[in-house]
Amino acid sequence: MDRLQMGPPPALFTPGQRHNSMPVKMDVYESDLLGFNHRFQSIREQREASEGLIQELLTYCERTQEGLRQENATLRHQLSESQLDLDDARTTRREFQQRLKVADAHVQSMSAEITNANNRNLYVLVLLDGDGLIFQDHFVQAGIEGGKKAAYALRRAIVSLCGQFADEVEIVAKVCANLTGLARAMRRDGCIEAEFDLKEFALGFTQAKAHFDFIDVGYGKERADSKIKELTRWHLRNYNCKQILLGVSHDAGYAPFLDEILQDHDSRARVTVIEGSPTVRELRDTKVNVIQFEELFRADKLINRSPDSSHNASFALGPGQQEQLQTQALATMTVPPVTNAAPAAPAAPEPAAARVMAPAAPTLPASWAAVTRSATSPPQITTPLAGKMAAAKARGASSLTKAAAAAAVWNPGPRGLDAPIAVMPRLLLRAPV
Repeated sequence: MDRLQMGPPPALFTPGQRHNSMPVKMDVYESDLLGFNHRFQSIREQREASEGLIQELLTYCERTQEGLRQENATLRHQLSESQLDLDDARTTRREFQQRLKVADAHVQSMSAEITNANNRNLYVLVLLDGDGLIFQDHFVQAGIEGGKKAAYALRRAIVSLCGQFADEVEIVAKVCANLTGLARAMRRDGCIEAEFDLKEFALGFTQAKAHFDFIDVGYGKERADSKIKELTRWHLRNYNCKQILLGVSHDAGYAPFLDEILQDHDSRARVTVIEGSPTVRELRDTKVNVIQFEELFRADKLINRSPDSSHNASFALGPGQQEQLQTQALATMTVPPVTNAAPAAPAAPEPAAARVMAPAAPTLPASWAAVTRSATSPPQITTPLAGKMAAAKARGASSLTKAAAAAAVWNPGPRGLDAPIAVMPRLLLRAPV
């Protein structure tokens, strides 16, 4: 109803337009085909691009897969080797653990053994230069017993300084001295009456303990020095030697030696000087440790209190020089003949150099009265000495000196007709003191 009321629809084309509608449609169709073609070409290009992309993706995937496959194989091989290495390392580690356990046990055992060895046979070494470090007079004057008392007192004094090691440490003491020269010097000082007192003291000191020795090094200053220095060097290398006490405070000659050994800090802590007489400046300059035992050793040096200067001169000479002077004195000594002597038995032949040539017998008178009137003083006989007499002992020289002194006041009395007496020096030297 509404459509009827509205009337007919308007015309779409005018008459002129209807006449020209076919060409317009043809143009539209051609443009559509071209569009489709363009669109088709675009789609084809996109499809080709997609196919190329897909192809590239497939190629890339194949390469990646191949690489991953190879890498996987490599990793599997490495894993296998690593597994073998791990097994080997595990086995080796276990072996090393066992060996380490055994080594630890061995080290602990050796450490304990070394510790026991280092703490076993501990000792303190005492080296005394007896020519300058002198024991107190009352020890020396007591002879053997005094030597023992001095040894015991020295040991007690040193043990008291050992602290916790007092029951384990051993004391080794050595006194080095020229026993003969020291005895003479002490006798001249007046601290002993006879020289054999010092010898008795030395015997007692040596007999007191197994590790105590009084060593007679003989004449010569360097003899005691060299022995003490070499013993010190040797014992410093021994770990069991905990301390070395040197009785050398009187001698500056030990200063270079102390400078040498005290360079090491450990050696400096293990070396101490025992002071008797005041320590000389050269030793103090080394900064060595110093200790005193006033109850054992004299603080003063020996001096010559004897008025006999000739005895002093003989002590200043060495044994060889003393024997040479004694030999010269014997060679010039005159011995008078002995009267009323019993006929001597035939003596064994002696070397020509040792024989004593008797003077020619004088012409004797025919009567006893003439003998009495013609009595003369006894002839003087000079006794030459053989070359071997150069080794005569001092004791023999002393006995001959006494015989010569007695001969100076000898009165032969009336002479008889006895044959001249031949004097044999060898027998005179053997005369008892």
